[in-house]
Amino acid sequence: MHVHVPRPRSLAAQLFAMQAVLIAVVVAGYALFTYVSDRSQAEDAARRQALAVARSVADSPSVREAIGTSDPTAELQPYALRVMRDTEVDFITIMNPQGIRWTHPRPAEIGQRFRGHIEPALKGEPFTETYTGTLGPSMRAVTPVKDDNERVIGLVSAGIRVEEITKRVQAQLTALLGVAAGALALGAVGTYVVNARLRRHTHGMNAAELSRMHDYHQAALHAVREGLLMLDGQYKVALINDGGRELLGVASEEDVIGRSVAEMGLPAPLTGALLSSEPRVDEVHLTADRVLVVNTSPVSGGERRGTVVTLRDVTELQSLMGELDSERGFTQALRSQAHEAANRLHTVVSLIELDRAEEAVDFATAELELAQALTDQVVAAVSEPVLAALLLGKTAQANERGVELVVSEDSCLDDGLLPPSLPARDLVTILGNLIDNAVDAAQGSVRARVTVTAYTEGDAGGELVLRVSDTGAGVDPAHAEAVFQRGFSTKPAGPGGRGLGLALVRQAATRHGGTLAVAVADGGGAEFEVRLPLGDGQKNRAQENVGAVARSTVPGGDV
Repeated sequence: MHVHVPRPRSLAAQLFAMQAVLIAVVVAGYALFTYVSDRSQAEDAARRQALAVARSVADSPSVREAIGTSDPTAELQPYALRVMRDTEVDFITIMNPQGIRWTHPRPAEIGQRFRGHIEPALKGEPFTETYTGTLGPSMRAVTPVKDDNERVIGLVSAGIRVEEITKRVQAQLTALLGVAAGALALGAVGTYVVNARLRRHTHGMNAAELSRMHDYHQAALHAVREGLLMLDGQYKVALINDGGRELLGVASEEDVIGRSVAEMGLPAPLTGALLSSEPRVDEVHLTADRVLVVNTSPVSGGERRGTVVTLRDVTELQSLMGELDSERGFTQALRSQAHEAANRLHTVVSLIELDRAEEAVDFATAELELAQALTDQVVAAVSEPVLAALLLGKTAQANERGVELVVSEDSCLDDGLLPPSLPARDLVTILGNLIDNAVDAAQGSVRARVTVTAYTEGDAGGELVLRVSDTGAGVDPAHAEAVFQRGFSTKPAGPGGRGLGLALVRQAATRHGGTLAVAVADGGGAEFEVRLPLGDGQKNRAQENVGAVARSTVPGGDV
């Protein structure tokens, strides 16, 4: 049998119930206090009214004259009834000093003894009291009637029944309860409106669910390795996870929470992307030592509330893509070489079939000597195996595109000269991108040529110099700095976009404390030069360069 377990109330419902009870208690307490206060005030008012009426009657000359007649009741009874109606009291009793009534609202009580205390009045002092008489409990006042010699010749008592006082208070209480009910209803409506808004914000969840969701949120936030950044409506950092701090190079969460993105010292293009009001999808941005894919999504709920930013580190992926592009180029070059080799082989076979064996041997020997001479030239100048292999592959690629790639006579780079802190992958990234850009620029020019120079300067701890020049159109002096801005390119955009090659070159050079510069080549084209420190100076310069790049725009771009 399924037992239905009621779901705990939402936080908004709990707050509504608590606020409604609180308002009800406050209103009820105020109503009770007001009732008690009004009751006391009503009794005081009745006491003052009764005393004032009794004094007025006692001071009346007509009353003193009537008391001196043989039948005081004949004149005093009509007078007392008239004053009762005019002053809205319940009774006025005029009596002799012994307490025998001369007047009473009930004529049958005339001549009977007054029920109540008269001793203070006989001594000349008016007083008030609550006493139960012939008309029931009443608030009464008793005052003496004096002659010209200040002798007490009679007594006057005026009173208001307690029942009438209660009716007066009840009338006030009814109005008070109406006001209290209105206040309670208004408070309930206001509480409902506030809690309805709270319910929308909490999505109807109770406190336990909100606490559990917060715990899940914190666990997921720190478990995700991708960077997550949340900005408020003023583009200030509201939240950043561990991955985001690592990718952006932030020391601690306290250093950035509440700070504007513009104050974080990020590269200008990345800062611009984060400050943009439009969503960004899979944009590639570079920091001092990383390649990041940035996605931004505005958070809106009728108004701009902020931005959610995700960061993915594709530094390794970008390097692998560069290597893959190189391998693809090598494959195309090998395919072309295989086709060319097949043509040459057909030529040799045809010469043999034509009975011209000597010419076939001469032709084959010449081709072999040409290939070997190219290999010997490259290896003699650059014996470092990775760079030598890269240059041989790029030479074949350039030849396929009608560009001559040569290694200058100034090149001299022996094997084992490069330190372990300068990995071969970064050298491939630097030199490969520079050669690719140079081949693109030189292709189609007269006597298209790309010249590569690689050598070291100084003794141990000197610099590695990599220089690539071309015979292309060169770099416009107006763009001498712009070519190092990521996204700048003079070539049509391809499927993967443009403007990243030189960015990767400078990033790799900066990471190792090096520099990248562009100048005009001797042949009129562009000449790019990379200088990488070797030995102990590499680490110090790398730290200085990383700080400098973090404070400026990250460069990059193909030309």
